[in-house]
Amino acid sequence: MKAALLAMHYQNDVLHADGKVRVGVAADDPARPRLIASAARLIAAARANGVPVIFVRIAFAPDYADCLRNCTLFRRVAETGAVQEGSWGAEFFSELAPLPGEAVVTHKRNNPFWQSGLDEAVRATGAGRLYVAGIATNHVVEHGARHASDLGYSVAVVADACNTAQAHLHAASLENLAMLADVIQVEDAVAQMKGTQ
Repeated sequence: MKAALLAMHYQNDVLHADGKVRVGVAADDPARPRLIASAARLIAAARANGVPVIFVRIAFAPDYADCLRNCTLFRRVAETGAVQEGSWGAEFFSELAPLPGEAVVTHKRNNPFWQSGLDEAVRATGAGRLYVAGIATNHVVEHGARHASDLGYSVAVVADACNTAQAHLHAASLENLAMLADVIQVEDAVAQMKGTQ
């Protein structure tokens, strides 16, 4: 079965130690280097095996006119000035950035598929299986995996290429997702990607 990888929110404001968003990785979290290394290995394996990588980002206009502030998460984004379009914070973390020609999708809600063109980008690859990774596990990863499952894709959540600022939320999210997706490690994804295209 053809596959694609969704690499979500590997952006400076979300992943960099100087970023403004703290739902994904705590500023002083020693797990940060492991997460970056795992995500880099996953992306490299996808590229090496011809698995398309779709980079998913979140970004808002500088005045946040396009940010629906109906929940605490997005109110905080606007209050802190995070992921403003055109800013360093909205850019991809340098070690996990797309290469020229790789698909990039921008979304503005919790669900990365919501009015973003992500499903169209996935369908263009012909993939029936989606590897999902990113930050935060209990936000974009969980929303994305659930929606992908509802769309009929076979979903694998790559646990060690995901994280949250609180370990118990990461674990709880993965436990919930285990009923809808395969919860695997990067080494499993790397092995599965060989010969999928």
